[in-house]
Amino acid sequence: MKVTDLSHLKVVTLSDIDAAVRESATEIRIAPGAILTPSAREALAERKLAATSGSPVPETAASGADPARLALFNSPQAEAVKEEICAVGRKLWMRQFVDGNGGNISYRLGPNEVICTPTLISKYDLRPQDMCLVDLEGNQLAGGKPRTSEILMHMEIYKEVPEAKSVVHCHPPHATAYAITGKVPPTCIIPEFDVFIGKIAVSPYETPGTPAFARTVIPFVKTHNTILLSNHGIVCWGDTVTHAEWYVEVTDTYCWTLMLAAQLGTPITHFTGEKAADLLAIKKKLGLPDPRIDSPSCEICDLPTKPGQIAIAPGGGAPCATIASADLTPEEIDALVKAVTEEIVNKLK
Repeated sequence: MKVTDLSHLKVVTLSDIDAAVRESATEIRIAPGAILTPSAREALAERKLAATSGSPVPETAASGADPARLALFNSPQAEAVKEEICAVGRKLWMRQFVDGNGGNISYRLGPNEVICTPTLISKYDLRPQDMCLVDLEGNQLAGGKPRTSEILMHMEIYKEVPEAKSVVHCHPPHATAYAITGKVPPTCIIPEFDVFIGKIAVSPYETPGTPAFARTVIPFVKTHNTILLSNHGIVCWGDTVTHAEWYVEVTDTYCWTLMLAAQLGTPITHFTGEKAADLLAIKKKLGLPDPRIDSPSCEICDLPTKPGQIAIAPGGGAPCATIASADLTPEEIDALVKAVTEEIVNKLK
């Protein structure tokens, strides 16, 4: 019997099977949780090759993982969290907020321990045994499958916001439409949105999965539970996995509703700043973040004629700012105003 070791591969393809056959293999060894493409599975059956599991990826208790952390990872509390993550993953998939293996979910289980979803698995197909345990630096501590590649963004949120217990990242189409156009939905239109979400921030684009990408959310997470990720998607945090997913739903439905209203050809009505202040009081009582709370310099309601704001790289600004102001000189601002005015006059003519 000749065994070909493919346990270093996360995805086994037809070409890998063909290479093993050329080596006269009668058995292949794959990593637990490795994905076999449909053509690879067919080739295994046709060639009557046996497939066995190799060493887990990454290493677990058998090779030196911390027993205390493993006990925490397998505790009744952790098992309940794993079940909740799987349920939320299915909701995200059924709502079409994720596709393929997109999106990721995490929950802070201990001071330096976080349960998260693995990479390369559809959120619909998640099982409790697929979950991973990582520390606040993103190092995997336990679990037989590799952790999500975007876990570093979750870690930055947990570090900045002690009350954040769960983070959900996904790609809901209507909210992502705002993210790829560089706009944020206006406030003071639907009460539920103002209470649970309110002012939304837009973070600048960076390559997903990188430390630079993770750091883009830092300027916003203390005063926003929902952030649009430029040209990417959305991330929400909450006190439970379910609540973080609720914020995703509220945001996407709101963005969808605004898009539908825009098609009616009638201006969208806003309620008054006085009424919005009532909602902010409710929000404060619920312990939900909003840059408008206790910030007298912050405009409570966006103007009715202001459909959104153009997103640029974050920096300084007022406490309620969701994006940074452009660094323009007074002369450049005057020139810009003049150019826009002339363009409008020409159009009217």
